[in-house]
Amino acid sequence: MLEERLKDGIYEQKRALRARFSALRAALHSDVRDAALAERVLASDYLAADRFFIYYAVGTEAGTLPLIRALLRLGKTVCLPRIEDGVMKAVPYGRLQPGAYGIPAPVGGEDTSCDVAFAPLLAVDDRGVRLGYGGGYYDAYFARCPQTLRVGLCYAAQLTDRLPCGPSDVPLQAVVTEEGVRIFRNT
Repeated sequence: MLEERLKDGIYEQKRALRARFSALRAALHSDVRDAALAERVLASDYLAADRFFIYYAVGTEAGTLPLIRALLRLGKTVCLPRIEDGVMKAVPYGRLQPGAYGIPAPVGGEDTSCDVAFAPLLAVDDRGVRLGYGGGYYDAYFARCPQTLRVGLCYAAQLTDRLPCGPSDVPLQAVVTEEGVRIFRNT
C-alpha cells in the first residue's frame, strides 16, 4: 500500500513538472539554439563514437536534424527510434514514415547496438535524472542496453536542481546544451 502511494505521488509530481517544463521548452525553442547544440555535440568527445542512437525531434524538442545530417556526412551510423510491440529499438536511418505517436521512424532495418544514445527530455537534474514524457521507452532502452552512453539533449534552462526519481528511471550520464557538455557524477 505504501509503495503504491509513493508511486502515485511521484506520478503526480512528474505530471505537474511535465506541464511546467513543456511550457518552458516551448518558449526557448529556436533554430539558433538548435544549431549551437549541434555544434557542441560535434565539438565533443562523443564524435569519436561510430554508432549513434538519436531521436527525430518533433514539436519543441531540441532540434536534431542538423546533427543527424552532420553525423551522416561524417560516415557515422545513425539510428532512430522505432517502437515495435511496445519496445523501442535503435534502427539505422533510412526511408522514414510516421511511426508511434506520428513520429518519423525508419522503415525496415534491425535493432542495432549503438555507442551513444542522445535522448530527448523536458528537464534533467544535477544527478542526471531525466524527466521525459512518461512512456518509459528510453528508460527501458537504457536498461536493455547498459553499454550505450546515455546523453540528453536540451536547452540550458531545462536543467534543474532535483526531480523525482522512480525505481525504473535510469539516469543520464551527461547532457549537452547550447552552452556545453555536463557530465553527471552517477557513473
